[in-house]
Parts: sequence; C-alpha cells; structure tokens
Amino acid sequence: MEKVAVVGASPKQERYSNKAIRMLKEFHHTPVPVAPGHEVIEKEPVFESLDRISEKIDTVTVYLSPARQENMMEQIIDMAPKRVIFNPGTENPTAKRALESAGITVVEACTLVMLKTNQF
Repeated sequence: MEKVAVVGASPKQERYSNKAIRMLKEFHHTPVPVAPGHEVIEKEPVFESLDRISEKIDTVTVYLSPARQENMMEQIIDMAPKRVIFNPGTENPTAKRALESAGITVVEACTLVMLKTNQF
C-alpha cells in the first residue's frame, strides 16, 4: 500500500487530518504525519517538515490553508510523490500549476471520501 504524508497533522481526534491518519491505517496505508511541535500522533512518529522525511512518499495529502503552504511546495517537488491531494479548503491554484509542471498529479478532493469510496 501507499506511504502518505499527512501535512498539517493534528493530535486532536476531531480534526480531519487526524481522522485521515486513522482511516489511512484502517485501509492499510502508512500515514506519515507532518506537523511541527508534535513527536507522535496516533502512535506514528511525526516529522517537523517534509524535507525531514527520507523514505519514499507516494502521496501527500494537505490539510493546511493556502496561506500556510508557501514554504512546502519546493519540498513536495523535491520529494517527487506521485500525487498531491488538496483537501477541501486547502485548494491552491498557484501550487497546483507548479506541482503539475513538475509532473506531479494534483487532486482536489477529500482524502476521507476517496478512501471510503475506493477512489484512493
């Protein structure tokens, strides 16, 4: 299954990013939480930023508002995942163009819905 970087991961179980981590596990994917200030979320080690991840990431799912995404686009392009999912409220046309120009598939959808409907 896929290794999925969850950018904007939260330890709060009511947050969609936390629900995504739990559901990714349920569907046998490996979540890789990315969030400064946390060491472990849902029993998974947390990375401060994308550039700290040394393993191959298949998908990046974004839970940060466009205003908080500026510094991560180069990191995503450098890690070269197959795709990036912009969850509702995180859509970023400028980032989308940059990622697509780098050959990365961009999806604007809800990770939770994609998992539940076998579209992941």
